[in-house]
Amino acid sequence: MQQSLAFINQGATLAGVDEAGRGPLAGPVVAAAVILDADHPIKGLKDSKLLSETRRASLAKLIRQHAKTFAVALAEPSEIDDINILQATLLAMERAVEQLQLKPDIIKVDGNQVPKFKDKNHHFLIKSVVHGDQLVPAISAASILAKVYRDRLMRRWHHHYPCYGFDSNKGYGTPYHLAALSQVGPCPIHRKSFAPVKRASTHG
Repeated sequence: MQQSLAFINQGATLAGVDEAGRGPLAGPVVAAAVILDADHPIKGLKDSKLLSETRRASLAKLIRQHAKTFAVALAEPSEIDDINILQATLLAMERAVEQLQLKPDIIKVDGNQVPKFKDKNHHFLIKSVVHGDQLVPAISAASILAKVYRDRLMRRWHHHYPCYGFDSNKGYGTPYHLAALSQVGPCPIHRKSFAPVKRASTHG
């Protein structure tokens, strides 16, 4: 452990990883991985949920411009239904890390669970950090990229399925969304394993 900590403190390349969209009833769960550039610091990074939509978009642009590398990946609603939301979230995180153009020495993941990278030969340390999106700038950056990407994706889905209000609720179970589910049933991007969607499917 001491060797690992020393390794971390000697300028190792750090990737921050976070997700957006675990709670919604529709749409994918999205994960991002970010390696920041110490020569181009970005001010104002914090948990995406604590930022306004405008500020998130502004920071996302700066992250894309100035990070050493970043990647965004997702797990589809069908995958969420097949393997559950936790495993789908970890899968999206794994996909994001694998798409990074630079290989990290250490990965820090928001929360208390980490991807397992099963059956793969990776040479990095991996650590979960509770409230990491508030404590680790690279995780904050990943939180912002994932949130902005997913929100834009849900706004696009709104044009295909306008009755649910995805442009405003982003797939979360707002009263408007639940009422639409009850009236017209689920659409193809709903998570059929989630209880409100399952009930709407049964009643439909």
